[in-house]
Amino acid sequence: MIKALVVDDSAYNRVTISRMLESDSRIAVVATAVNGEDAIKQVMRHQPDVITLDLEMPVMDGFSFLRWLMKNRPTAVIAVSSRASDKSVFKALDLGAIDFIAKPGGRVSPRLEEIQRDLIAKVLQVAEVRLENVRKRIEEGVEAGLSRPGPAEAGPPTAIDLVAIGCSTGGPPALQALFEKLPRLSIPVVVAQHMPATFTRLFAERVDKLTQFDVKEASDGDRLERGSVYVAPGGMQMEVQRDGDGLCARIIPPDAKDLYAPSVDRLFETASLSCGERLVAVVLTGMGDDGAGAIRRVRERGGKTIAESSDTAIIFGMPNQAIKTGAVDQVLPLNQIAGAIERLCNV
Repeated sequence: MIKALVVDDSAYNRVTISRMLESDSRIAVVATAVNGEDAIKQVMRHQPDVITLDLEMPVMDGFSFLRWLMKNRPTAVIAVSSRASDKSVFKALDLGAIDFIAKPGGRVSPRLEEIQRDLIAKVLQVAEVRLENVRKRIEEGVEAGLSRPGPAEAGPPTAIDLVAIGCSTGGPPALQALFEKLPRLSIPVVVAQHMPATFTRLFAERVDKLTQFDVKEASDGDRLERGSVYVAPGGMQMEVQRDGDGLCARIIPPDAKDLYAPSVDRLFETASLSCGERLVAVVLTGMGDDGAGAIRRVRERGGKTIAESSDTAIIFGMPNQAIKTGAVDQVLPLNQIAGAIERLCNV
């Protein structure tokens, strides 16, 4: 049984979220709280396994509560955003939240029950969360609000044409940390991060400001330029195609059979078809097995493969499933992956 704490200053939201969670027999809501101060009391009293956390509350907001929680009693947190365009979820992820979900229709909405299936799925992920890695990530300091480094020229031509990265839960802070360490290579990078529509654009804008890479949400037909990062739009599929002597992105709607949109498997498969041995494919933190199927094809076509190790992955599911295929060349903690990519490019 997973013990949940629901934190929200709206009585309607507290009741509705609690009812949604308890519709699954594996989840018990042990308490609710109206703000951060109240949440601290409930955490000490009930020691929940997972917390759903509204970010905008009076007295003590969700960010202040997160700082206290991760210092005093690290617990899995799912941030609840009241706006589909709310950049504050990325600050919450920096402070230790595992994942986030957006309330449809604003702070108090009769449409709240639309998130039931997604919310329950995220809460059930808690068993796989490695909270010790969350704490290590915070201590290593992926901080919001840093100024963007000065512009850097992309390096000389490399042995690689493209780096493709796939991730899910825990991915946004991991990607930010990776791009802060990775030098601006003379190749493009494509990313499939499981994230809803709108948030992929906001995430791309954020990483663009914090790193020396030019980062954007990919558009159909984009020519993949060196030193640039292209993030697959939420709810869509991104494929890579050859375009003369270069590469371009194709953005297409998902098929009915697609489990994920964007799909890491779809990105890796098309990237390996286009680049063959001149591809590096990287699987970072995330739940499930997206990417494991296509990573075999990457290896068969001569590409290089890397998976994040259990030492740093917030959820080891996706990297672990990739590793089990036997098609992963290197299993590395997050802080060593940038160096490995650089070395592969310079062979």
